[in-house]
Amino acid sequence: MSILQLKEINTYYGGIHALKGISISVEKGEIVTLIGSNGAGKSTTLKTISGQVLPKTGSVIYEGKDISKQPAHITAQTGIAHVPEGRRIFPRLSVKENLEMGAFIVKDKKVIKERMEQVFDYFPRLRERLTQKGGTMSGGEQQMLAMGRALMSKPRLLLLDEPSMGLAPVIVEQIFDIISDLNKEGMTILLVEQNAFQALQIANRGYVLQTGEIVMAGQGNELITNESVREAYLA
Repeated sequence: MSILQLKEINTYYGGIHALKGISISVEKGEIVTLIGSNGAGKSTTLKTISGQVLPKTGSVIYEGKDISKQPAHITAQTGIAHVPEGRRIFPRLSVKENLEMGAFIVKDKKVIKERMEQVFDYFPRLRERLTQKGGTMSGGEQQMLAMGRALMSKPRLLLLDEPSMGLAPVIVEQIFDIISDLNKEGMTILLVEQNAFQALQIANRGYVLQTGEIVMAGQGNELITNESVREAYLA
């Protein structure tokens, strides 16, 4: 069953036609990845899903409902969490305060505390940095915080935009291990990633975006061995 469907989405930035009639689907419990070069439309796709950018035409269907004209703050309350490119944590807030912002719609303090403990299970380092201001942490720790903040909303669909960007290889491995663990526990994930090899290794399926269009789709293990994909993105 599809938790998410994009149907013939056309998204513009002013006069720039960023997404050109793209259609994708994400089944419940999958990891689906979008790969492509810079400017291909990967981040725009996630922003269109989360309501940060509204499509000019087409439909975003989430759990059977068209949310294509829904503002981002409403979408955030319906079970979709978006971890943006560049992390976008609140640098002057502590780790604890950043995590609490992820549960802004939750009123029960006991529930917030329970969710925070679950985040610490995935990211023990955040417990150690609880009172530290987010902006003073390393890039890897900030990525963990951005993901932890998203998990505080207990999402049913997690949108991850370039989680490995700018991180040391050992931290990248940790992040991808956690993404796999989240998925094994039932979370559906749509992953945008420049590191195509890492993404396709853990993805059930993938789509290749090129200048705003889907040019290829298939199983993760098929795309990782596809000659044209290897030449363009895995070389």
